[in-house]
Amino acid sequence: MNGADTVFVLLSAALVMLMTPALAFFYGGIVRKKNILSLLMQCFIIFCLISIQWIVFGYSLSFAPSSGFWGGLKWLGLIGVGVKPCADYAGTIPHQAFMIFQSMFAVITPALIIGAFAERIKFSAFLFFTLLWATFVYDPLCHWVWGTGGWLKELGVLDFAGGIVVHTTAGVAALAAAILMGKRKRIDSYVPAPHNLPFVVLGAGLLWFGWFGFNAGSALAVNGIAVNAFITTNTAAAAAGLSWALLEWIRNGKPTVFGIVTGSVAGLATITPASGFVSPLSAIVIGILASVLCFIAVALIKPRFGYDDSLDVFGVHAVGGMLGTLATGLFASKLINAAGADGLFFGNPKQFLIQLIGVAVAALYAFLVTVIIYKLVDIFVGMRVSEKDEFIGLDLSQHRERAYTVIE
Repeated sequence: MNGADTVFVLLSAALVMLMTPALAFFYGGIVRKKNILSLLMQCFIIFCLISIQWIVFGYSLSFAPSSGFWGGLKWLGLIGVGVKPCADYAGTIPHQAFMIFQSMFAVITPALIIGAFAERIKFSAFLFFTLLWATFVYDPLCHWVWGTGGWLKELGVLDFAGGIVVHTTAGVAALAAAILMGKRKRIDSYVPAPHNLPFVVLGAGLLWFGWFGFNAGSALAVNGIAVNAFITTNTAAAAAGLSWALLEWIRNGKPTVFGIVTGSVAGLATITPASGFVSPLSAIVIGILASVLCFIAVALIKPRFGYDDSLDVFGVHAVGGMLGTLATGLFASKLINAAGADGLFFGNPKQFLIQLIGVAVAALYAFLVTVIIYKLVDIFVGMRVSEKDEFIGLDLSQHRERAYTVIE
């Protein structure tokens, strides 16, 4: 056991934990004043709910050795998950340190989906949906990609920190939920601007900060791979934020602070699967590609098809996660990480095909199971608030609280 590795992973877990309240402020600043507390509440209740689910059975379903498709029940209630290292995952830190680090990923993934149905979901339905989604979408896909014996892992799919497991699954699920729930009332005639841009920037800055734990911490040791992941994370975010601002400047005549933080988050999502496998120069290319494709998804594709993904979860996280996973198949190099693989640009075209299979399977599974879960919860609980409650705002209608004296 290595004390430095243990401290590093625990600190990384704390950084990833910070990303959930950071996301709450990022999302909360974008919605209207009457709905900010509902976003904060949803993020914090997810942290409580999934933290317990992970201990009771989520970790076992995700990481216990079993079949290629399901983790099984061997580690229910963390039975057998102690302070000794587990060689299958991290041989130099306590097994429980790996478990708590992974729990923070399990928390933030369903939290990302919140942005798709913001301002119109019933709180009780939200709780059921989140618990079912974490159990039947996140946990199995986590096992497929990262778990011992997981079939996508055995196939050779590379996902350093969650391009498939976190961003693709959450982003595709967000699209399904947004389509099924329908548009916010009167959204076609009035698209509200972010009500508190300082909150949005604060949330984005804290997300960027936490992302160092998300990506560098996924090395699970104090080593050169962690350093490389740290650098590529920062580089891709910077490249994406800069290029998004330039795109806005060219298209709209002015760059915006909302645009630059959106671009930076897109870059962070896109570099996530590649961060431990690619060079800093490759990260610049990946960041630029992220801003271009995510900008197209948000500014052109969403208006064209008319779905109301309120906070652009699909356009940023799904597009970014899928792009980053495919970019790993292009730019990955064993000179960076000997435990990985070379990508197409380094003489191994097979890796790009493997990455494509991983993305396609994960996206299809996440979409279909999300639709099933949504329909079931809608039948038994009802997913959407009434038109009156939506007009009043979720802060008052769902929680009897308000953040401001004046409601807009």
